[in-house]
Amino acid sequence: EFYEPNALMMEEEGAVIAGLLVGLNVIDANLCMKGEDLDSQVGVIDFSMYLKDGGHSSKSAEGDGQITAILDQKNYVEELNRHLSASVNNLQAKVDALEKSNTKLTEELAVANNRIITLQEDVERVKEESSYQLESRKASSTDGQVLGETRKQLKEETQLRLDVERELEVQIGMKQEMELSMKMLEKDICEKQDALVELRQQLEDLRAINQQISHKSQSADASSKQKSEAIARLEEKINQMSGTIKQLENRCKQAERERDLALEANRLFKQDFGDKIESLQVEVEQLYRQRYGLEQELRRERELKREQHLSAASRASASTKIKPSESPPKLLSESAPTQRESGQSQGEQEEKTSLSSS
Repeated sequence: EFYEPNALMMEEEGAVIAGLLVGLNVIDANLCMKGEDLDSQVGVIDFSMYLKDGGHSSKSAEGDGQITAILDQKNYVEELNRHLSASVNNLQAKVDALEKSNTKLTEELAVANNRIITLQEDVERVKEESSYQLESRKASSTDGQVLGETRKQLKEETQLRLDVERELEVQIGMKQEMELSMKMLEKDICEKQDALVELRQQLEDLRAINQQISHKSQSADASSKQKSEAIARLEEKINQMSGTIKQLENRCKQAERERDLALEANRLFKQDFGDKIESLQVEVEQLYRQRYGLEQELRRERELKREQHLSAASRASASTKIKPSESPPKLLSESAPTQRESGQSQGEQEEKTSLSSS
């Protein structure tokens, strides 16, 4: 819908052109503006804008993109180097051909010089002959025909000499042009050699950058492996922690259930035994009151017994010891109620402890 019916992309070759454009990486639009020579490659190309190291330790995706870009630049530089080497070889072949043609021209120039020298000798000889013929013509008139023939020969020889001089001038001009072209070719060759040196330096820089990138990629791979191992260990720990968390959640649920059951049981226990506890508390208070009364009675009885004992002892010391056998039974009879009272107090303490424990 974006093309006319007679467009190139609407034909069968359009798919082929699109497939070729997919693999296109670099278009060289650098033109050599020296005079009218637009077909030759540029001598020096500044790759400093493309070869800057922008910090490859940031991210792996950016590092891969920069590596691919640098590899494309490296391939482009190698292709340029091949083109330049081919152009240098062509120029070397042209220089060899020009040297051969120059040697041929020098040989032809030497032959032309020899021919000019011989022609000059012939002209001098003809002049001498003409002078001699003029002198002999004065002597005799029969030599007029010979003089005319010599004049014709002289004209022909002068014409030949002029032609040879013209050829010599043409050859000299061609020689000068060849020398100029040789100088230009030598200058171009020097420039090409300088460009080749710079390109080799750039290739060495690219190789160093590639080595650095490879080292960085290896270190990045090692760090990624370590990170993946750490991630695997952390995932295992996370799985273990999730398992323990699930177990703790189950335990918490069980504890909540047990707590609810205990609260319910406590509530039921309170409901069941609330009245009993109140009645027991009332009984305990009554028992405390009884115990207090009994303790006071016991104190009074002990005081009375002490007084009786003291009075009996004083009477026994004052008497003449008429009846000594009657005192021990009294002591036994006195000690018996004390034992009974101590047993009653122990029973009360046991009741108190049982009530407090309940």
